[in-house]
Amino acid sequence: MAEKRRKFDAEFREGAVRIVTETGKPLAQVARELGINETTLASWVSRARRNGAAAGGRRESVQEKLERLRRRNTELTKENKELAMERDVRKRCTVLWVK
Repeated sequence: MAEKRRKFDAEFREGAVRIVTETGKPLAQVARELGINETTLASWVSRARRNGAAAGGRRESVQEKLERLRRRNTELTKENKELAMERDVRKRCTVLWVK
C-alpha cells in the first residue's frame, strides 16, 4: 500500500531552511532532528538559495539591515507620537462635547 505524503506548511519549511543556513549545522543532522527526509530538506534549501539569488543577487549585510531597522523604528516612533496627539485631542473634544 502506498505511503501517505506528509504536507509541511511554509512556516515550517522556512524555519528548517533558516536552521541550516544560519547555524551551519549539516543538512543531514537538521533533517534527523526535525524528522524529515534529507533530500526533502536539501530541495527546500536549494530552492531558497535560488530564490534568494534571483531576488537581489546578494544578501543584505548586518550593517545595512541594522540601518534599515533604525530608519523604520524612527518612522514608527513619529507615527506613534502623532497618533497619541490625535487621540488626546479627540479625548478633549469628547469631554467638551459631553459637558
